[in-house]
Amino acid sequence: MALTHEEQRERRAAMRDVMLSTRYIEHLGITAERWSEGGVRLRLPFAERLTNDGVVLHGGAVSSLVDTAGAAAVWAGHDFDKGVRAATVSMTVNYTGGGRGTDLFADAVCVRRGRDLSFAEIRVLDPDDRLIATGTLVYRIV
Repeated sequence: MALTHEEQRERRAAMRDVMLSTRYIEHLGITAERWSEGGVRLRLPFAERLTNDGVVLHGGAVSSLVDTAGAAAVWAGHDFDKGVRAATVSMTVNYTGGGRGTDLFADAVCVRRGRDLSFAEIRVLDPDDRLIATGTLVYRIV
């Protein structure tokens, strides 16, 4: 039996809470600023422990934000009748700047939903809207 629109909405909201409470994502401090079927905005708060030198965020922390935001964009509009087992299939990150001593924001949208694979585009910005990184994510849910 197919889920109702309201049940789908409730599961999408629950997935937001599940994702953000996983140990790694919680350790990074990532929070949701916006979560809707049209896309998400996540925040990675600056923390000295996420840097190499106390100032510039480590590329791994930025790529974790890209991965999390891309997956979140897929989940935010996912049809839960199609499954709940998921994994990142591939990800590309292009670093265009450095997150220097400041929070970062990732804006992500799911640009295509296939039978099993979904494709997301991600932009990472600092509070002054300077581009820090771009990314693409292929995510599988079965």
